[in-house]
Amino acid sequence: MNTNKKLNNGVLPSTIEVGEDSIVEIKNLVKNFPIGNDFFTALKGINLTFTEGEFAGLVGPSGSGKTTLLNIIGSLDVPSDGDVIVLSHSISNLTQKQAAQLRKEKLGFIFQNYNLLPVYTVYENVEFPLLLLDIGADERKKRVLETLEWVGLSDKIHSRPSQLSGGECQRVAIARAMVKRPSLVLADEPTANLDSENSHNVLQTMVKLNRELKTSFIFATHDDKVIGYLHRIIRLEDGKVVDDRPQTPTVSRFIGKSPMGDLNIPLLNTNSSDTNLGGAL
Repeated sequence: MNTNKKLNNGVLPSTIEVGEDSIVEIKNLVKNFPIGNDFFTALKGINLTFTEGEFAGLVGPSGSGKTTLLNIIGSLDVPSDGDVIVLSHSISNLTQKQAAQLRKEKLGFIFQNYNLLPVYTVYENVEFPLLLLDIGADERKKRVLETLEWVGLSDKIHSRPSQLSGGECQRVAIARAMVKRPSLVLADEPTANLDSENSHNVLQTMVKLNRELKTSFIFATHDDKVIGYLHRIIRLEDGKVVDDRPQTPTVSRFIGKSPMGDLNIPLLNTNSSDTNLGGAL
């Protein structure tokens, strides 16, 4: 892994040597939140490593710390103690601008509420991350149409979110996360607002992207449908990892026909301009 990577607003303050296939290393992570004159410890000494191409889940009940952990991995929050190293960069050492640049160039996010821009069409929602990367118009069009084909929404490019089903909205969110070809996608309860059929459809889409593009996925979930697709389950309780083990997915075959054909996608050229836009997209 290249530890001399520059983001477009300058060299990051430090680079960290990690394992050859490691994309995330978490070392003695503690996260405290202030409550009055005291504090609440949401994460208590977490140690984890994620490698390239994983399809893993942080599993636990509400309040277990899984979303807090996902947010820190995604540079949306910072540790109180310990270290989280994402793609060779220590989250604790990033400025807000550098963290935004890391998210913009290297990370994709999928949320339970989709977080689509309601006045934008499907095409415009998926195009938005590429605008933040200063990608040229012809390349943007190619990438957006290609990505919408991956998720089976080529016929919806002019629709707005209000005209789509919940499952279609989540597939737009997946396309938006994937259009820049991120190294890592973080998905927070992505099936929470979907029925069973749509849940399986979006999960099958993510499985295929993981398998064919080697994109790493980390979920935060307590949904048994999601858990059935995972290759690794990390169980959290009260801010601690209580179990971490691989599994053979219980949902081993696609249900019905996948909307996507073979994927043949070259790497994006992310020579973006110096901007602090590009949050969690």
